[in-house]
Amino acid sequence: MAKKTYKGLQENIRDLKTPKIDVWKNKYQDRDYLVDLKTSEFTCICPKTGLPDFATININYRPDKTCVELKSFKYYLVFYRDVGIFHEHLVNKILDDVVKACQPRWIKVEVVMGTRGGIQTTVTAEYSQS
Repeated sequence: MAKKTYKGLQENIRDLKTPKIDVWKNKYQDRDYLVDLKTSEFTCICPKTGLPDFATININYRPDKTCVELKSFKYYLVFYRDVGIFHEHLVNKILDDVVKACQPRWIKVEVVMGTRGGIQTTVTAEYSQS
């Protein structure tokens, strides 16, 4: 079996076509509240070795007009199973895609990668409406 290559993907990571994240209308737009999403079932591929990377993803956001629909978000995350992506690119791509989908008032995306080579990697990115 030939090893799959991920060469060039990192240079064009912002153009990676990902599944659509659906949303639903927030009936409490007048209230500032926090939604926490967490999954420990995330996997992607190390673009250097081709080996699987495992992660816990934590997303905290303050919705505005819409909220993230969870079934579509699960399919969105599963998409990455066969994608070779650096941790730093992953957290920023997820942030961009969720912001594009639901335009939250504020959001923080944290990706805690499984320990590899004795090193624990956590990457966090935030967005706020201004």
